[in-house]
Amino acid sequence: MKNLSYLLLAMVLLTAACESKKSSTDEHQHHATEPVVASVDTLKKSIPKEAHGQVGGVHVSMAYHAPGARGRVIWGGLVPFNEVWVTGAHSATSITFSKDVEIGGVTVPEGKYALFTIPGKDSWQIIINRNWEQHLADDYSAAEDVVRVEVVPQTDLPLQERLNYNIEDKGDSKGAITMTWEKLGVTLEFSDK
Repeated sequence: MKNLSYLLLAMVLLTAACESKKSSTDEHQHHATEPVVASVDTLKKSIPKEAHGQVGGVHVSMAYHAPGARGRVIWGGLVPFNEVWVTGAHSATSITFSKDVEIGGVTVPEGKYALFTIPGKDSWQIIINRNWEQHLADDYSAAEDVVRVEVVPQTDLPLQERLNYNIEDKGDSKGAITMTWEKLGVTLEFSDK
Protein backbone atom coordinates (compact mmCIF):
# COMPACT_ATOMS: atom_id res chain seq x y z
CA MET A 1 0.00 0.00 0.00
CA LYS A 2 2.87 2.33 0.89
CA ASN A 3 4.53 1.59 -2.51
CA LEU A 4 1.25 2.37 -4.29
CA SER A 5 1.01 5.74 -2.52
CA TYR A 6 4.59 6.61 -3.54
CA LEU A 7 3.83 5.53 -7.11
CA LEU A 8 0.68 7.69 -7.30
CA LEU A 9 2.56 10.67 -5.80
CA ALA A 10 5.40 10.22 -8.32
CA MET A 11 2.91 10.10 -11.21
CA VAL A 12 1.13 13.26 -10.03
CA LEU A 13 4.44 15.14 -9.69
CA LEU A 14 5.69 13.93 -13.07
CA THR A 15 2.43 14.95 -14.77
CA ALA A 16 2.55 18.38 -13.14
CA ALA A 17 6.18 18.87 -14.18
CA CYS A 18 5.39 17.90 -17.78
CA GLU A 19 2.41 20.27 -17.93
CA SER A 20 4.52 23.10 -16.52
CA LYS A 21 7.30 22.49 -19.05
CA LYS A 22 4.77 22.24 -21.93
CA SER A 23 3.10 25.49 -20.88
CA SER A 24 6.48 27.23 -20.63
CA THR A 25 7.55 25.90 -24.05
CA ASP A 26 4.22 26.91 -25.64
CA GLU A 27 4.56 30.45 -24.24
CA HIS A 28 8.16 30.70 -25.40
CA GLN A 29 7.32 29.48 -28.90
CA HIS A 30 4.27 31.73 -29.13
CA HIS A 31 6.16 34.85 -28.13
CA ALA A 32 9.35 34.04 -30.03
CA THR A 33 7.77 32.96 -33.31
CA GLU A 34 5.46 35.89 -34.11
CA PRO A 35 7.98 38.77 -33.99
CA VAL A 36 10.66 36.77 -35.80
CA VAL A 37 8.32 35.94 -38.72
CA ALA A 38 7.22 39.56 -39.05
CA SER A 39 10.73 40.99 -38.90
CA VAL A 40 12.31 38.42 -41.25
CA ASP A 41 10.08 39.54 -44.14
CA THR A 42 10.96 43.21 -43.72
CA LEU A 43 14.68 42.43 -43.63
CA LYS A 44 14.76 40.41 -46.83
CA LYS A 45 15.66 42.35 -49.94
CA SER A 46 13.23 40.38 -52.09
CA ILE A 47 11.19 37.24 -51.72
CA PRO A 48 9.93 34.76 -54.35
CA LYS A 49 6.20 34.98 -54.99
CA GLU A 50 3.60 33.66 -57.42
CA ALA A 51 0.25 34.91 -58.71
CA HIS A 52 -2.44 32.77 -60.36
CA GLY A 53 -5.78 33.55 -61.93
CA GLN A 54 -8.45 32.10 -64.19
CA VAL A 55 -9.95 34.36 -66.86
CA GLY A 56 -12.50 32.70 -69.11
CA GLY A 57 -10.78 29.51 -70.28
CA VAL A 58 -7.25 30.83 -69.65
CA HIS A 59 -5.17 30.07 -66.58
CA VAL A 60 -2.55 32.77 -65.99
CA SER A 61 0.38 32.22 -63.65
CA MET A 62 3.27 34.49 -62.75
CA ALA A 63 6.54 33.93 -60.89
CA TYR A 64 8.57 36.86 -59.62
CA HIS A 65 10.73 38.21 -56.82
CA ALA A 66 9.07 40.90 -54.72
CA PRO A 67 11.40 43.61 -53.41
CA GLY A 68 10.42 45.77 -50.46
CA ALA A 69 10.25 49.56 -50.55
CA ARG A 70 12.03 49.84 -47.17
CA GLY A 71 11.74 53.65 -47.14
CA ARG A 72 13.65 54.09 -50.41
CA VAL A 73 12.78 56.34 -53.34
CA ILE A 74 11.47 53.79 -55.84
CA TRP A 75 10.30 55.59 -58.99
CA GLY A 76 13.07 57.55 -60.65
CA GLY A 77 15.43 56.29 -57.91
CA LEU A 78 15.83 52.55 -57.32
CA VAL A 79 13.85 51.95 -60.53
CA PRO A 80 15.08 54.48 -63.12
CA PHE A 81 12.69 56.10 -65.57
CA ASN A 82 12.89 55.20 -69.27
CA GLU A 83 14.92 51.98 -68.79
CA VAL A 84 13.82 48.36 -69.25
CA TRP A 85 13.00 46.83 -65.86
CA VAL A 86 12.24 43.18 -64.94
CA THR A 87 9.31 44.48 -62.89
CA GLY A 88 10.51 42.55 -59.89
CA ALA A 89 14.00 41.58 -58.75
CA HIS A 90 16.79 39.15 -59.61
CA SER A 91 15.45 37.32 -62.67
CA ALA A 92 12.86 38.27 -65.25
CA THR A 93 9.26 38.13 -64.07
CA SER A 94 7.66 35.22 -65.93
CA ILE A 95 4.08 34.95 -67.10
CA THR A 96 2.43 31.82 -68.48
CA PHE A 97 -0.83 31.67 -70.44
CA SER A 98 -2.51 28.25 -70.73
CA LYS A 99 -3.99 29.24 -74.10
CA ASP A 100 -3.85 32.09 -76.60
CA VAL A 101 -4.76 35.56 -75.34
CA GLU A 102 -5.15 38.94 -76.95
CA ILE A 103 -3.16 41.90 -75.59
CA GLY A 104 -3.28 45.32 -77.21
CA GLY A 105 -4.84 43.88 -80.36
CA VAL A 106 -2.05 41.28 -80.72
CA THR A 107 -2.53 37.52 -80.34
CA VAL A 108 -0.09 36.12 -77.78
CA PRO A 109 0.15 32.32 -78.24
CA GLU A 110 -0.13 30.08 -75.20
CA GLY A 111 3.21 29.67 -73.45
CA LYS A 112 5.68 31.23 -71.06
CA TYR A 113 7.05 34.76 -71.45
CA ALA A 114 8.90 37.49 -69.59
CA LEU A 115 7.03 40.58 -68.46
CA PHE A 116 9.14 43.74 -68.62
CA THR A 117 8.23 47.38 -68.22
CA ILE A 118 9.74 50.72 -69.09
CA PRO A 119 8.55 53.05 -66.33
CA GLY A 120 8.05 56.71 -67.19
CA LYS A 121 6.88 59.69 -65.18
CA ASP A 122 3.57 59.93 -67.04
CA SER A 123 3.23 56.61 -68.90
CA TRP A 124 4.70 53.12 -68.88
CA GLN A 125 5.40 50.55 -71.56
CA ILE A 126 4.42 47.00 -70.57
CA ILE A 127 6.28 44.39 -72.61
CA ILE A 128 5.65 40.69 -73.20
CA ASN A 129 8.95 39.16 -74.36
CA ARG A 130 9.77 35.63 -75.57
CA ASN A 131 12.96 35.27 -73.49
CA TRP A 132 11.49 34.48 -70.06
CA GLU A 133 14.63 32.88 -68.64
CA GLN A 134 17.10 35.69 -68.02
CA HIS A 135 18.83 37.50 -65.18
CA LEU A 136 17.46 40.99 -64.68
CA ALA A 137 17.30 42.69 -68.11
CA ASP A 138 20.87 41.66 -69.01
CA ASP A 139 19.80 39.63 -72.06
CA TYR A 140 16.75 41.70 -72.95
CA SER A 141 16.29 42.22 -76.70
CA ALA A 142 13.44 44.25 -78.18
CA ALA A 143 13.62 41.90 -81.19
CA GLU A 144 12.04 39.23 -78.96
CA ASP A 145 9.09 41.40 -77.89
CA VAL A 146 5.71 39.87 -78.69
CA VAL A 147 3.72 42.97 -77.76
CA ARG A 148 4.16 46.38 -76.11
CA VAL A 149 1.30 48.30 -74.54
CA GLU A 150 1.39 51.85 -73.23
CA VAL A 151 -0.46 52.43 -69.95
CA VAL A 152 -0.92 55.32 -67.54
CA PRO A 153 0.16 54.51 -63.96
CA GLN A 154 -2.11 55.12 -61.00
CA THR A 155 0.00 57.07 -58.49
CA ASP A 156 -2.29 57.67 -55.52
CA LEU A 157 -2.59 54.17 -54.05
CA PRO A 158 -2.16 53.24 -50.37
CA LEU A 159 1.41 52.22 -49.53
CA GLN A 160 2.24 48.71 -50.76
CA GLU A 161 5.53 47.73 -49.05
CA ARG A 162 6.26 44.77 -51.34
CA LEU A 163 5.84 44.57 -55.08
CA ASN A 164 2.72 42.53 -55.80
CA TYR A 165 0.92 41.12 -58.84
CA ASN A 166 -2.79 40.43 -58.99
CA ILE A 167 -4.68 38.66 -61.80
CA GLU A 168 -8.33 39.63 -61.99
CA ASP A 169 -11.23 38.22 -63.99
CA LYS A 170 -13.20 41.21 -65.33
CA GLY A 171 -15.96 39.01 -66.81
CA ASP A 172 -16.90 38.39 -70.44
CA SER A 173 -13.51 36.59 -70.98
CA LYS A 174 -11.57 39.78 -70.12
CA GLY A 175 -8.90 40.05 -67.47
CA ALA A 176 -6.33 42.37 -65.97
CA ILE A 177 -2.87 41.89 -64.52
CA THR A 178 -2.05 44.61 -62.01
CA MET A 179 1.37 45.33 -60.51
CA THR A 180 1.40 47.51 -57.40
CA TRP A 181 4.36 48.73 -55.39
CA GLU A 182 4.96 51.68 -53.12
CA LYS A 183 2.05 54.00 -54.03
CA LEU A 184 1.91 53.16 -57.74
CA GLY A 185 0.08 50.61 -59.87
CA VAL A 186 -0.05 49.67 -63.55
CA THR A 187 -2.57 47.40 -65.24
CA LEU A 188 -2.27 45.23 -68.35
CA GLU A 189 -5.61 44.22 -69.85
CA PHE A 190 -6.03 41.02 -71.87
CA SER A 191 -8.77 38.76 -73.16
CA ASP A 192 -9.29 35.06 -73.76
CA LYS A 193 -9.05 34.34 -77.52
